[in-house]
Amino acid sequence: MSEQTPATSADRFDDEDYPAYTMGRAAEMIGTNAAFLRAIGEARLITPLRSEGGHRRYSRYQLRIAARARELVDQGTTIETACRIVALEDQLEEALALNEELRRRSR
Repeated sequence: MSEQTPATSADRFDDEDYPAYTMGRAAEMIGTNAAFLRAIGEARLITPLRSEGGHRRYSRYQLRIAARARELVDQGTTIETACRIVALEDQLEEALALNEELRRRSR
């Protein structure tokens, strides 16, 4: 059985999936409000983790996704459409990265 070492504070700073930001801080960082974050959560673009007290917590990765959705909404796209576009962009990025990895392995 392997032992896992607990994550240090430094590891958490490097982890883009670590839910480090409260809703208020997250909204401030991307220049929006809590209602926008709730709306994209309801549209299932991002699902924030919950603290022990039940408060939403966001990761850097989720903030990048939310910021992209905000850009599209600011350009006049509906929230639902913006969420779908961002989800598809994210899937494309993952597929391209996987294809590149597979290409490297087959050389």
